[in-house]
Amino acid sequence: MAKCHPKDGGSLVLNRMPGGNLRIWTSFSGAALRRKIFDTVRCGGTRHRRRESGVSTIVESMERKSTETLTDQKQRSQKLAVLLRLSDSPENAVDASEVDIKKRIEALEELKRVVKRLQLDAHDEQKKVAAGDVRRLAKEDAEARTTLAMLGAIPPLIQMLDSGDIDSQIASLYALLNLGIGNDANKAAIVRAGTVHKMLKLMESQKEYPNPCVCDAIVANFLGLSALDLNKPIIGSSGAIPFIVETLKNIDNRSSYQAKQDSIRALYNISICPSNVSVILETDLIPFLLNTLGDMEVSERVLSILSNIVSTPEGRKAISQVPDSIPILMDVLNWTDSPGCQEKASYVLMVMAHKAYGDRLAMIENGIVSSLLELMLIGSTLAQKRASRILETLRTDKGKQVSCSFNGGLGAAVSAPLYGSSSSADQNQDSKDCLDEEDMMSEERKAVNQLVQQSLQSNMRRIVKRANLPQDFVPSDHFKSLALSSTSKSLPF
Repeated sequence: MAKCHPKDGGSLVLNRMPGGNLRIWTSFSGAALRRKIFDTVRCGGTRHRRRESGVSTIVESMERKSTETLTDQKQRSQKLAVLLRLSDSPENAVDASEVDIKKRIEALEELKRVVKRLQLDAHDEQKKVAAGDVRRLAKEDAEARTTLAMLGAIPPLIQMLDSGDIDSQIASLYALLNLGIGNDANKAAIVRAGTVHKMLKLMESQKEYPNPCVCDAIVANFLGLSALDLNKPIIGSSGAIPFIVETLKNIDNRSSYQAKQDSIRALYNISICPSNVSVILETDLIPFLLNTLGDMEVSERVLSILSNIVSTPEGRKAISQVPDSIPILMDVLNWTDSPGCQEKASYVLMVMAHKAYGDRLAMIENGIVSSLLELMLIGSTLAQKRASRILETLRTDKGKQVSCSFNGGLGAAVSAPLYGSSSSADQNQDSKDCLDEEDMMSEERKAVNQLVQQSLQSNMRRIVKRANLPQDFVPSDHFKSLALSSTSKSLPF
């Protein structure tokens, strides 16, 4: 690019023209003038390009600044990461552990103050407040429950049950309830300290005018304490079962809904122990439970209690002696919307059918076969297996009856005394009699098989009608083989 020198324009000469005018003459020729014009034009283009290069320089500087800003942000983020890594250093961990230790020490001091207020011979109002604090602190803190028991909070709470203030009694009962939540050691300690007898004594003192809040708190404690296997026989032999049964029955309409729910759960826990079944049978709980079936809110728990009771011989006898007990349980087998109830009812019936011949006869007379067949078709897996076991027991019993009658007649014929020698005519007569007996037995078997088939077909029609299936419903080959067979080998389970 040629350089431009604006001041280098050559020398100028002034000539006076005739008439007094002046004319400017340069000292360069025409070629030099054209070259100067060309250089001037080129210098102007260069200055324009210089303006464009200035704009590009500004853009480059802005881009440089933005790059520097991003670099600064990256450096700051790196510094933040370094600080976070430093926060996880052992020194900071020591600081966090120190804070945690301080919090634990403060919580322990608070627990000590609460237990100290309980142990002092202070006014009932202060003890009531302290019992409320125990209830609050032990509600959701498992460690606080253990610590409070170790500090000696249980004995003064039990002593508060002897006070005449109902509010203090309720506060101590709920504090004991929370101390036993999920803590077997505390439950055992509460029972060993004599809480069960004190609670029963408290209810005995309020027999004429019982307080519903006190009753609810006592039943809730029995529910929590009976969850421990070690406490089940102690509670059962203490006389608490009649009180819990009365609360469940709610004859005087004084029990709350929650108390009834807690009482039925407590009875289930207590009935797990076989030694408590005899005490339960001394009450009229079994008829009440069977009559309660149908209330879907408690039916499954009622059947759970009956499942525990039927496991003992006296329990099975008590259930079978209740009028219409077997039809009531058979009706539960048809509750297709409650598979849990079906499973438990089938268990009770299965045990009764397996142990007592009279119960098997009662089941057959009430037409249990149709309900069992329906249960095997549309019931749960467990209910199907139990229904199959009941059918197997009933068929085995029927087979034993037929074989016994057949063997009895044959045994009488074989064991008849033979005197002297028999003639050929007598032998032929005896063989004819045997053939006649066999023909008669085959005819009886055919009649029995025909009756069984008719009964099964009738039951099948009832099942189809109950299931709202079309009248021309054709059962599967598997079900036909199950219905036509008279042995238990055709059962699917």
